[in-house]
Amino acid sequence: MTSTIASSVLSTMNSTSSTSSTSDSTASSADELQDQFLTLLTTQLQNQDPTDPLDNSEMVTQLAQISTISSIEEVTSTLEGISSQISASETLQASALVGNGVLIEGDSIQVASGVATAFGVSLGSDADSVTINISDSSGNVVATLDAGDMSAGTQALYWDGVQDDGTTAADGSYTFTVSATSDDASVTATALKYALVTGVTTDSSDEVALDLGGVNDNVGLGDIKLVL
Repeated sequence: MTSTIASSVLSTMNSTSSTSSTSDSTASSADELQDQFLTLLTTQLQNQDPTDPLDNSEMVTQLAQISTISSIEEVTSTLEGISSQISASETLQASALVGNGVLIEGDSIQVASGVATAFGVSLGSDADSVTINISDSSGNVVATLDAGDMSAGTQALYWDGVQDDGTTAADGSYTFTVSATSDDASVTATALKYALVTGVTTDSSDEVALDLGGVNDNVGLGDIKLVL
Protein backbone atom coordinates (compact mmCIF):
# COMPACT_ATOMS: atom_id res chain seq x y z
CA MET A 1 0.00 0.00 0.00
CA THR A 2 2.93 2.32 0.74
CA SER A 3 4.12 1.97 -2.82
CA THR A 4 0.68 2.72 -4.27
CA ILE A 5 0.09 5.88 -2.24
CA ALA A 6 3.66 7.15 -2.54
CA SER A 7 3.79 6.54 -6.28
CA SER A 8 0.48 8.35 -6.74
CA VAL A 9 1.65 11.36 -4.75
CA LEU A 10 5.03 11.43 -6.51
CA SER A 11 3.37 11.21 -9.92
CA THR A 12 1.18 14.19 -9.06
CA MET A 13 4.21 16.13 -7.82
CA ASN A 14 6.12 15.49 -11.03
CA SER A 15 3.12 16.60 -13.08
CA THR A 16 2.77 19.75 -11.01
CA SER A 17 6.47 20.53 -11.38
CA SER A 18 6.37 20.32 -15.18
CA THR A 19 3.15 22.26 -15.77
CA SER A 20 3.12 25.08 -13.17
CA SER A 21 3.29 28.57 -14.63
CA THR A 22 5.26 30.20 -11.81
CA SER A 23 7.94 29.08 -9.40
CA ASP A 24 5.90 30.20 -6.34
CA SER A 25 2.80 28.17 -7.24
CA THR A 26 4.94 25.18 -8.15
CA ALA A 27 6.81 25.21 -4.86
CA SER A 28 3.55 25.67 -2.93
CA SER A 29 1.91 22.70 -4.68
CA ALA A 30 4.97 20.52 -4.13
CA ASP A 31 5.05 21.39 -0.43
CA GLU A 32 1.35 20.52 -0.05
CA LEU A 33 1.79 17.17 -1.78
CA GLN A 34 4.85 16.40 0.31
CA ASP A 35 2.82 17.07 3.47
CA GLN A 36 0.05 14.80 2.18
CA PHE A 37 2.52 12.01 1.52
CA LEU A 38 4.10 12.29 4.97
CA THR A 39 0.63 12.35 6.61
CA LEU A 40 -0.41 9.19 4.76
CA LEU A 41 2.88 7.51 5.56
CA THR A 42 2.55 8.35 9.26
CA THR A 43 -0.99 6.97 9.32
CA GLN A 44 0.23 3.74 7.69
CA LEU A 45 3.02 3.36 10.22
CA GLN A 46 0.57 3.81 13.08
CA ASN A 47 -1.84 1.23 11.68
CA GLN A 48 0.50 -1.30 10.10
CA ASP A 49 0.02 -5.01 10.61
CA PRO A 50 2.69 -6.23 13.08
CA THR A 51 2.83 -9.53 11.22
CA ASP A 52 3.41 -7.78 7.91
CA PRO A 53 5.34 -4.54 8.61
CA LEU A 54 6.16 -1.95 5.97
CA ASP A 55 9.30 -2.49 3.91
CA ASN A 56 11.93 -0.09 5.31
CA SER A 57 14.00 0.03 2.12
CA GLU A 58 10.95 0.90 0.02
CA MET A 59 9.94 3.62 2.48
CA VAL A 60 13.46 5.14 2.42
CA THR A 61 13.43 5.10 -1.40
CA GLN A 62 10.11 6.96 -1.54
CA LEU A 63 11.33 9.56 0.97
CA ALA A 64 14.50 10.04 -1.09
CA GLN A 65 12.40 10.67 -4.20
CA ILE A 66 10.34 13.26 -2.31
CA SER A 67 13.57 14.99 -1.22
CA THR A 68 14.91 14.95 -4.79
CA ILE A 69 11.78 16.60 -6.18
CA SER A 70 11.93 19.29 -3.50
CA SER A 71 15.56 19.97 -4.43
CA ILE A 72 14.63 20.26 -8.11
CA GLU A 73 11.94 22.79 -7.23
CA GLU A 74 14.52 24.89 -5.37
CA VAL A 75 16.96 24.74 -8.30
CA THR A 76 14.20 25.73 -10.74
CA SER A 77 13.26 28.70 -8.58
CA THR A 78 16.92 29.78 -8.39
CA LEU A 79 17.40 29.53 -12.17
CA GLU A 80 14.28 31.58 -12.81
CA GLY A 81 15.65 34.24 -10.46
CA ILE A 82 18.95 34.30 -12.35
CA SER A 83 17.08 34.52 -15.67
CA SER A 84 15.15 37.56 -14.40
CA GLN A 85 18.40 39.25 -13.37
CA ILE A 86 19.94 38.60 -16.80
CA SER A 87 16.85 40.03 -18.51
CA ALA A 88 17.02 43.17 -16.35
CA SER A 89 20.73 43.55 -17.16
CA GLU A 90 20.06 43.24 -20.90
CA THR A 91 17.30 45.87 -20.68
CA LEU A 92 19.67 48.27 -18.91
CA GLN A 93 22.40 47.61 -21.46
CA ALA A 94 19.98 48.14 -24.35
CA SER A 95 18.66 51.39 -22.83
CA ALA A 96 22.19 52.80 -22.84
CA LEU A 97 22.22 52.50 -26.64
CA VAL A 98 19.22 54.79 -27.20
CA GLY A 99 20.35 57.79 -29.27
CA ASN A 100 23.45 56.02 -30.57
CA GLY A 101 24.21 54.93 -34.11
CA VAL A 102 24.92 51.24 -34.69
CA LEU A 103 25.91 48.98 -37.57
CA ILE A 104 23.78 45.94 -38.40
CA GLU A 105 23.69 43.62 -41.42
CA GLY A 106 22.49 45.43 -44.53
CA ASP A 107 23.77 47.09 -47.70
CA SER A 108 22.11 50.51 -47.77
CA ILE A 109 23.45 54.06 -47.45
CA GLN A 110 21.21 57.09 -47.01
CA VAL A 111 22.18 60.52 -48.38
CA ALA A 112 20.58 63.74 -47.13
CA SER A 113 21.78 67.25 -48.06
CA GLY A 114 24.88 65.67 -49.57
CA VAL A 115 25.82 63.88 -46.36
CA ALA A 116 25.94 60.09 -46.38
CA THR A 117 25.32 57.81 -43.42
CA ALA A 118 28.14 55.62 -42.20
CA PHE A 119 28.31 52.00 -43.24
CA GLY A 120 30.71 49.14 -42.62
CA VAL A 121 32.03 45.71 -43.37
CA SER A 122 32.82 42.60 -41.35
CA LEU A 123 35.71 40.53 -42.73
CA GLY A 124 36.23 36.85 -42.01
CA SER A 125 40.01 37.26 -42.25
CA ASP A 126 42.65 39.88 -43.06
CA ALA A 127 42.45 41.39 -46.54
CA ASP A 128 45.12 43.24 -48.50
CA SER A 129 42.56 44.85 -50.81
CA VAL A 130 39.01 46.04 -50.04
CA THR A 131 36.88 47.81 -52.64
CA ILE A 132 33.38 49.26 -52.18
CA ASN A 133 31.06 49.95 -55.11
CA ILE A 134 28.15 52.29 -54.38
CA SER A 135 25.11 52.18 -56.67
CA ASP A 136 22.01 54.36 -57.10
CA SER A 137 18.40 53.14 -57.09
CA SER A 138 18.73 52.17 -60.77
CA GLY A 139 21.71 49.91 -60.09
CA ASN A 140 24.25 52.23 -61.68
CA VAL A 141 27.63 52.42 -59.90
CA VAL A 142 28.13 56.06 -58.91
CA ALA A 143 31.18 55.78 -56.66
CA THR A 144 34.03 53.35 -56.12
CA LEU A 145 36.00 53.49 -52.88
CA ASP A 146 39.38 51.88 -52.33
CA ALA A 147 39.67 51.02 -48.62
CA GLY A 148 43.09 49.41 -49.03
CA ASP A 149 44.14 46.68 -46.64
CA MET A 150 41.92 45.81 -43.66
CA SER A 151 42.18 43.51 -40.64
CA ALA A 152 39.68 40.76 -39.88
CA GLY A 153 36.62 41.86 -37.91
CA THR A 154 34.21 44.78 -38.13
CA GLN A 155 35.21 48.17 -39.53
CA ALA A 156 33.20 51.36 -39.95
CA LEU A 157 33.49 53.11 -43.35
CA TYR A 158 32.46 56.55 -44.59
CA TRP A 159 31.57 58.05 -47.96
CA ASP A 160 31.83 61.81 -48.49
CA GLY A 161 28.85 61.74 -50.85
CA VAL A 162 30.97 62.68 -53.87
CA GLN A 163 30.40 60.55 -56.98
CA ASP A 164 33.10 59.38 -59.38
CA ASP A 165 32.21 62.22 -61.80
CA GLY A 166 32.96 64.79 -59.08
CA THR A 167 29.36 65.78 -58.38
CA THR A 168 27.54 65.46 -55.06
CA ALA A 169 25.16 62.53 -54.84
CA ALA A 170 21.47 63.40 -54.86
CA ASP A 171 19.49 62.78 -51.70
CA GLY A 172 18.07 59.29 -51.50
CA SER A 173 18.89 55.67 -50.84
CA TYR A 174 21.95 53.92 -52.26
CA THR A 175 23.28 50.38 -51.99
CA PHE A 176 26.82 49.09 -51.84
CA THR A 177 28.79 45.90 -52.37
CA VAL A 178 32.12 44.92 -50.84
CA SER A 179 34.91 43.02 -52.58
CA ALA A 180 37.79 41.83 -50.41
CA THR A 181 40.80 39.72 -51.34
CA SER A 182 44.02 38.45 -49.81
CA ASP A 183 46.79 37.37 -52.19
CA ASP A 184 44.15 37.42 -54.95
CA ALA A 185 41.97 34.97 -52.98
CA SER A 186 38.46 36.08 -52.02
CA VAL A 187 37.82 37.01 -48.37
CA THR A 188 34.36 36.65 -46.83
CA ALA A 189 32.87 40.12 -46.37
CA THR A 190 29.51 41.02 -44.80
CA ALA A 191 27.98 44.42 -45.61
CA LEU A 192 26.76 46.51 -42.66
CA LYS A 193 24.35 49.44 -42.68
CA TYR A 194 23.78 52.30 -40.26
CA ALA A 195 20.78 52.61 -37.95
CA LEU A 196 19.87 54.91 -35.06
CA VAL A 197 18.61 53.27 -31.85
CA THR A 198 15.40 55.12 -30.90
CA GLY A 199 14.02 52.88 -28.18
CA VAL A 200 13.95 49.55 -26.38
CA THR A 201 11.13 47.05 -26.68
CA THR A 202 10.48 43.29 -26.56
CA ASP A 203 9.98 40.85 -29.40
CA SER A 204 7.37 38.08 -29.77
CA SER A 205 9.40 35.89 -27.39
CA ASP A 206 9.57 38.64 -24.72
CA GLU A 207 13.28 39.06 -25.41
CA VAL A 208 14.84 42.53 -25.21
CA ALA A 209 14.95 44.17 -28.65
CA LEU A 210 16.09 47.51 -30.06
CA ASP A 211 13.77 49.85 -31.96
CA LEU A 212 15.71 51.26 -34.92
CA GLY A 213 13.15 53.82 -35.98
CA GLY A 214 11.73 51.81 -38.88
CA VAL A 215 15.10 51.26 -40.56
CA ASN A 216 14.84 47.59 -39.71
CA ASP A 217 12.58 45.26 -37.77
CA ASN A 218 13.40 45.24 -34.06
CA VAL A 219 16.76 43.53 -33.52
CA GLY A 220 18.42 41.97 -30.49
CA LEU A 221 21.64 43.06 -28.85
CA GLY A 222 23.43 40.18 -30.60
CA ASP A 223 22.58 41.72 -33.99
CA ILE A 224 24.60 44.86 -33.24
CA LYS A 225 27.99 44.55 -34.95
CA LEU A 226 29.42 47.93 -33.93
CA VAL A 227 28.35 50.95 -31.88
CA LEU A 228 29.42 54.27 -33.41
